[in-house]
Amino acid sequence: MSLKNLNPRLGLMLLFILVAGIIRVVLGADSNMSPIAMFTPVGAMALFGGASFSQKWKSYAFPLLTLFISDIILMQVFHKEYASGLLYKGWMWNYVSFVLMVLIGQVMIQKISAGRIVLASVAAAFLHFLVSNFGVWVSGSTDITTGLPFTRDIAGLTKCYILAIPYMQYTLIGTLIYSAIFFGGFELVQRRLRPAHQ
Repeated sequence: MSLKNLNPRLGLMLLFILVAGIIRVVLGADSNMSPIAMFTPVGAMALFGGASFSQKWKSYAFPLLTLFISDIILMQVFHKEYASGLLYKGWMWNYVSFVLMVLIGQVMIQKISAGRIVLASVAAAFLHFLVSNFGVWVSGSTDITTGLPFTRDIAGLTKCYILAIPYMQYTLIGTLIYSAIFFGGFELVQRRLRPAHQ
């Protein structure tokens, strides 16, 4: 394949997703695991992938691969104490929420507009909060206030969600801001590239 046959739009989308993965590793490398570590472009990456790729398998494959690689780097290099094998406890729930966020991007952002991006960002952050923290609870993770696993009842699940609220705020703000950057930046770069490829 010659360079002339390469799709600049695909290359640009992959570049944005790669940048999202790098930002996630940089912020996630914080040794204190503070809520600011949740201020990552993961939600925006999922929405962007869902809305941007015309082939649906690419919408899931490229963002999920980026998430997987960044997870391995974070767990095996920066946070070995939290690793459970290659990844971390309850990782599958995080991936389920991520797949659902890609789906939100496909369904809610079929046409790019500020309103659709804001609504999809809020929906993605809230869905991630519900699914991933259910995973924290069901996987037997430790309640940081007691040092014991969350109790396997409604009270334990409720407490898990309450303790996660500060993290949800950062996820929501991060998804909104990075979505604006990704979708806006992508559109801007596309407009600049168009004359050169027409």
